[in-house]
Amino acid sequence: MISRIDLRGDALPEGGALRDLLPRAEFDVEAALEKVRPICEDVHHRGDAALIEYAQRFDGVQLTRVRVPQAAIDEALEKLDPEVRAALEESIRRARIVHRAQRRTTEVTEVAPGGTVTEKWVPVDRVGLYAPGGRAVYPSSVIMDTVPAQEAGVPSIALASPAQKEFGGLPHPTILAACALLGIDEVYAAGGATAVAMFAYGTESCEPVNLVAGPGNIWVAAAKRYFTGRIGIDAEAGPTEIAVLADDSADPVHVASDLISQAEHDPLAASVLVTDSADLADRVVVELEKQVAVARHREERIEPALRGEQSAIVLVDSIDDGLAVVNAYGAEHLEIQTRDARELADRVRNAGAVFVGPWSPVSLGDYAAGSNHVLPTGGCACHSSGLSVQSFLRGIHIVDYTRDALAEITHHVVTLAEAEDLPAHGAALKARFDWKAPGK
Repeated sequence: MISRIDLRGDALPEGGALRDLLPRAEFDVEAALEKVRPICEDVHHRGDAALIEYAQRFDGVQLTRVRVPQAAIDEALEKLDPEVRAALEESIRRARIVHRAQRRTTEVTEVAPGGTVTEKWVPVDRVGLYAPGGRAVYPSSVIMDTVPAQEAGVPSIALASPAQKEFGGLPHPTILAACALLGIDEVYAAGGATAVAMFAYGTESCEPVNLVAGPGNIWVAAAKRYFTGRIGIDAEAGPTEIAVLADDSADPVHVASDLISQAEHDPLAASVLVTDSADLADRVVVELEKQVAVARHREERIEPALRGEQSAIVLVDSIDDGLAVVNAYGAEHLEIQTRDARELADRVRNAGAVFVGPWSPVSLGDYAAGSNHVLPTGGCACHSSGLSVQSFLRGIHIVDYTRDALAEITHHVVTLAEAEDLPAHGAALKARFDWKAPGK
C-alpha cells in the first residue's frame, strides 16, 4: 500500500543529502514547457479563435465565446444548494478575517534629519486568477485566489476555469456561484496553458493582466514558467502533498484518513508519514488498507498516489529527528500529531502551512480554517510562502531628502561611487554643491 524509508540507527545527513533520501513526485515542468510553447503562441496570434479551438480539442466542448455571460453566473448562484452556499459564505467570511489582517501600511522612516524613506504598498493593476477543473471541482480555490487579491485592493480581477462538457461549455456551476458570492463578474471558460496565455497576451475578449495566480496542473505550471518576466506569477504549483509528523500518541485512524485525504486529489499526490514509532506505522498501514478499500476514488487516484514513489512512511529514531526530516522535506501541508504538537509547530521552519494536533486536519485548511490553501509544493516551502495579500502588492520606496540632508551624506556617496569606478554617480551629487572632499 505504501513504502517505508528507514532512517533509524545512523546520524541523519544534513541539507540536500537528507532531502535526497525523501520521497518526491516526478514533475517535469521543463518537458511540459516544450509542449505548451506553441499553444501559448497560437493564442497570442489567433486570440479567442485559438481558445475556442483548444476547448474543443482538450475539453470536448464547442464554444461560441470564451467569456461567461453574467446571466450564467447569476443563474448558478440562484440554483446553488443552500447548504453549499452557506458553507462557501462561511469560508469566505473566515478567509476575509485572516487576509484582512495581512494588509500592509505605509511606513515613513527618518534616516537622518531631513532625510526620509517612505515605503508604500500598491496593489497590481490587474490579476488573472485560475481555478482548476478536471478530476474535481474547486470553488474553494476561487475563494483562496480571490479573497487576498480583493483585500490587497486589486482594482481589476478576472478568473478562468476550464469549460465543462456536461455544463454546456461553461465552467462548473459551483465555480460560477462562488464567483458570484465574491462579486467576480469577469469569468472565462478557459483551462490549462490556454488560460495563462489568454491572461498574459490578452485576446479580443480579455485584457492582459499583470499577474497570474492560482493552482493548476503541470500545463498551468509550464505556462507560468513560459510567461515569467512578461507577467508576475504566484508559483509553479506541483502535485499536492501532506506530511504528518507523529509519535505513538497519535490516532492511526486520524493519520490514515488525513494521508488519504490528500491522495484523493491526484495519482501524483504525496502522502508522507514521519514517525519514531514503528508500532504506529504498522497500525496506520492497517488503517490505510481498511479505509482505502471503501474510498470512492480508490483505483483511479488514491491507490496510485499511496503506492507511488512520492509517498512513504519514514521511520526515525526520535521526534527531533522527525522534525529535521520534515524541515528538510518542506511540505505543502504539515500536520503535527504528537504530545507536544504546539511546541513543535513553533520549531518548524519549512512548511506551507502547519496543522497542530488532532483537531486541526489539513481538510480544515482546505476549506474553512481561514488560512489560504494555495501553498508552495515540491519543497518550495524552504524558500517561498503561500498565496496572501502580499502576493498582490508591490512595495515602492519614496526617497525625500532636503538640501542639508543630501549635503551631509554626499562625501560617502562620492567615496562609494569612486570605489565602484562610477564617478558620474558621484558627480551627480557634487553638481548640486560647490563641493570639496572633507579635509581638502
